[in-house]
Amino acid sequence: MSDARDGAIGVEPSLVITPDSGWTPVAELVRAPYTLLDRLVERTAGRWNAPRHVGAALLWKAYGYWHTFPMALGWALDGRIPIMKFRDTYFRETATGISLGASRISWETGAAAIGAALAESQEPIVKVLSGMAKVGPRTLWGSTAEAMAHPLTKVVKGDYMRLLREVGKPVDGLVRPTEDGYFRRTCCLWVTLPDVEACSTCCIPSRN
Repeated sequence: MSDARDGAIGVEPSLVITPDSGWTPVAELVRAPYTLLDRLVERTAGRWNAPRHVGAALLWKAYGYWHTFPMALGWALDGRIPIMKFRDTYFRETATGISLGASRISWETGAAAIGAALAESQEPIVKVLSGMAKVGPRTLWGSTAEAMAHPLTKVVKGDYMRLLREVGKPVDGLVRPTEDGYFRRTCCLWVTLPDVEACSTCCIPSRN
């Protein structure tokens, strides 16, 4: 996938990195007074000429996707799920927004392991991001839910609805299947930007 996109993906292909000065622990994002996370929100908002809360939603859409992506693929491919623990995960800013890697990973099996990883590694950021930028947590978790559905429809075919059900809250129920794909039940807020088309999975056009 990295080769097909000329390397423009938001997670290191090997997942494992040797952290240097270019990498920052993601734990720093939830360290009060949240200066680093605030900077990322402002830069994302500026990149898209978006309000602050939309910038936060789009930042999470990228972060949540690339953190979830390897776990969803592992579950669908052979059941071996690579887990990037919160304390071991790093990020760096790139031309595409943000890229993730971990100093080490562990291998687990079963959807429950993904649920535990979301609680440990994503929920702390969702809580802070939601509070500081006034964007609903359900909106943010909708992007994580899509991060399970999208790769299992576009990269490797897999039963993403089963995965979401087995992972449970807060992602279960945030995606609904269609004949040729799926729709989100929450909006990522991309459609609120000027002069853009709605995402193909957007819940807003699907209501018409």
